[in-house]
Amino acid sequence: MGEKLLIVDDQFGIRILLNEVFQKEGYKTFQAANGIQALDIVTNQAPDLVLLDMKIPGMDGIEILKRMKKLNPDIRVIIMTAYGELDMIQEAKDLGALTHFAKPFDIDDMRKAVRQYLPIKTS
Repeated sequence: MGEKLLIVDDQFGIRILLNEVFQKEGYKTFQAANGIQALDIVTNQAPDLVLLDMKIPGMDGIEILKRMKKLNPDIRVIIMTAYGELDMIQEAKDLGALTHFAKPFDIDDMRKAVRQYLPIKTS
């Protein structure tokens, strides 16, 4: 079974795109449209890596990231943001985010980053 990847984004199209790309790469993917769903998946599925959008209605990305880190201090998170909000990016990195992508992102760059932080074990 492949490594587990959680995609958290309120935009359906982005979730579907990322889901399709990473399933083809061999990851077991989960999708969440909001913070409640994301935290439920973190609790029950223990994903190895999370792609987390920062701008989500309700619970924003920073709050989701804080709660994920409480549930699993070692969880690996890559953040995505459509805005040049440097304060938010810096706060997310201070909370342990590995890197960030500005939307619209290059899917090949995203694939490289996921492979870097979550190599698929071939054993």
